[in-house]
Amino acid sequence: MTPPLPTLLVTGGAGFIGANFVLQMRQRQQATVITLDKLTYAGNLQSLAPLKDDPHHRFVRGDIGNRELVAHLLEQFQPAAIVNFAAESHVDRSIVSPEPFLQTNVLGTGALLETACRYWQRLTGDRRDRFRFLHVSTDEVYGSLGPDDPPFTETTPFAPNSPYAASKAAADGLVRAFFHTYGLPVITTNCSNNYGPYQFPEKLIPLMILQALAGKPLPIYGDGQNVRDWLYVADHVAALAQVWQKGLPGETYNIGGRNELTNREVVHQICDLLDSRQPGPQSYRAQIAFVKDRPGHDRRYAIDCRKMERELGWQPQETFATGLAKTVDWYLTNPDWIAGVRSGEYQTWLARQYGEG
Repeated sequence: MTPPLPTLLVTGGAGFIGANFVLQMRQRQQATVITLDKLTYAGNLQSLAPLKDDPHHRFVRGDIGNRELVAHLLEQFQPAAIVNFAAESHVDRSIVSPEPFLQTNVLGTGALLETACRYWQRLTGDRRDRFRFLHVSTDEVYGSLGPDDPPFTETTPFAPNSPYAASKAAADGLVRAFFHTYGLPVITTNCSNNYGPYQFPEKLIPLMILQALAGKPLPIYGDGQNVRDWLYVADHVAALAQVWQKGLPGETYNIGGRNELTNREVVHQICDLLDSRQPGPQSYRAQIAFVKDRPGHDRRYAIDCRKMERELGWQPQETFATGLAKTVDWYLTNPDWIAGVRSGEYQTWLARQYGEG
């Protein structure tokens, strides 16, 4: 007789990384999933459309800061773990308006931890021992690297340089505190820049793809030499599955793609792929436009993910070339999803940020 699947409560599961995680959990039949998402501008139920008739998935609209709702879901579904993706995550937006980042990333995470801790304390036996609170964070908490600095490790001191990064650093600190103070079996992951299907087009790669196809300028901040490590989202969520199943409570695991590239190099590769797949009258590179740099723009991020490889047996499967090709092809073949996220609010944001009409 097949044992029943464990249940996960996935917060922020209609966002980019969260939706990819939920989809992979169900496609591989690794868990029953309860998705909780507030459906802010970046949450999109269309991303979960493949699970519309799946009896092992349920969507609930709500805020992680709603203690009563979260407590009800925990009591009703008795999850074996909480996987917390819920966050405001766009640096540029945090510079314009920090307050939503403090509300969700700090106060929201704190409320979720309190509610989860009360739930866990009432568990007994094996269910208590196996429960996990997995908190998904970012490499931006570590600050900025120089060109010759070694990559971030799990022991790199925090030095956040944007309101977004500071709010995530605060959230990471709260997670750590709930482990050391209450014993809540938490695990934190810090990942590098994700890309892939279902990413909201304010982020670099989908923004460049859609701007290029629309014949609009491809805005690159500053000199385009800011360096990021790029992680294909399917590799990231596979790593998170390993962390949930094999990670040790109280530990932090860095997840990276081993793909350090400048923003200019990334945009050039996108243009070249589009030139081969949907050629126009001239190369898409002709649309590149350098714009004023954003305040406090970190120069370089890089992740040392050897701990994940050594202790949990995970390695990224995609190179940047293979992952980017899959990403470009996905955006070319999913016009309905793209149309669904191009709301008036997003267009207003784009015009304000990059000066477009």
